[in-house]
Amino acid sequence: MEQDIQNELAAITQLSTTVIDFFVNYSFQVIGAIIIFLLGLLVARWLGKVTLRLCERNHVDITLSLFIASSIKLLVMAMILVVCLGKFGISVAPFVAAIGAISLSAGLALQGVFSNYGAGFTIILTRPFVVGNTITINEISGIVKEIKLAYTLLLTEDGEIITIPNKHIVGEVITNSFEYKVVEASVGISYSADPEQAIEQIRQVLAEAEHLPQEPAAQIGIEGFGDSSIDIAYRYWVPTERYFELQYQINLAVFKALQQSGIEIPFPQREVLLKNAS
Repeated sequence: MEQDIQNELAAITQLSTTVIDFFVNYSFQVIGAIIIFLLGLLVARWLGKVTLRLCERNHVDITLSLFIASSIKLLVMAMILVVCLGKFGISVAPFVAAIGAISLSAGLALQGVFSNYGAGFTIILTRPFVVGNTITINEISGIVKEIKLAYTLLLTEDGEIITIPNKHIVGEVITNSFEYKVVEASVGISYSADPEQAIEQIRQVLAEAEHLPQEPAAQIGIEGFGDSSIDIAYRYWVPTERYFELQYQINLAVFKALQQSGIEIPFPQREVLLKNAS
């Protein structure tokens, strides 16, 4: 029993001696590393804020500005960490090699994700569209709600959110109609009616409609000649977020205007001749 107590006392004494020796030999290194780390943290934050302020002053895209500021902050922190490890005599070469190997493996495994980030950089730098524009990509249309580094969010009139990975945007044909979208419609009138009068009635309806832009101006004219009607086509621009709502309102207004003017809207008719079998 006495021997066990002596062994425990010896172990405690050895541990306390090791701790005292460590603090005696490395106390200045520890204190220096802590001070350097804290100062480096302050410097990294300050540089991040300064970078973000400079980007905003030069009207750089907010997504790109935040990414640049964060990258500079992380780079400074990595340098400070290397300096702090050096204070303890720890070589960072094995860590660098390990990070390189891990980065290579992660890059191969996540090349699809990284391609989205690369495409996001391209979109932000070239700016083929900005938030608020109406774009159409591969028959997908909507208002640009937000541009992220990995994906772009589109908002439809129905309140749906469409998420498109950026790699499916870069290299594709993009139709940008900004905040408006064109409506293409047509109505048939009888051959006995005056097409100029019908065109004037439609032009008046579009001129009196609310929420339609003055420029570009509406286009109205004869589209073609059908079997039973003269087809009058009209094209006009509406805010994308109210596309269907305004289209339906104007269609009703055009029908009422033609009806009140006595312009007939014909429908297909077929004559059937019955012969007596006898």
